[in-house]
Amino acid sequence: MPDPLPLSIDRLATPIGELLIVADRDGRLRIIDWTDHEARLRRWLDRAYGKDGYTLRAARDPGGLTTAMRAYFKGDIGAIDKLPVKTDGTPFQSSVWRALRKIPPGKTVSYGELARRIGRPKAVRATGLANGQNPISIVVPCHRVIGSDGTLTGYGGGLPRKQWLLEHEGAWQRRST
Repeated sequence: MPDPLPLSIDRLATPIGELLIVADRDGRLRIIDWTDHEARLRRWLDRAYGKDGYTLRAARDPGGLTTAMRAYFKGDIGAIDKLPVKTDGTPFQSSVWRALRKIPPGKTVSYGELARRIGRPKAVRATGLANGQNPISIVVPCHRVIGSDGTLTGYGGGLPRKQWLLEHEGAWQRRST
């Protein structure tokens, strides 16, 4: 049996909740989630690596990732653009996640447009599912995908966080009710 994958975890207070940042020993971001969804993060790690396939230890600013995320939340939106990531997904999921990273800050696309960008225009639902299974939210910016009618739809961290992130990036204007 191979040695467990050593992972580091840090916590960052943000304006929209505490963020969990998990990195490997090479400083690549493996998963991000909110502390109110820590159980989901651990389930994802268990599925990806097996219950005994990884170790998780607290660390300060692994690979400089926490510093970059802090800069993002303080207004340096580009601070996360080049962060190294390593995701474990199917080839289809990986193609969706690569396409997500190509959506520039301040822009949004629909699920249909995202499906077209990966060359699978009829795979809108599958694209939406892959988007929702993205383990590295914010950095792999699944929040930049909206409904075809321009409405906010689905976000694992909740729609209020999605709206905040889009407003923070200048891609969404608060709408009066």
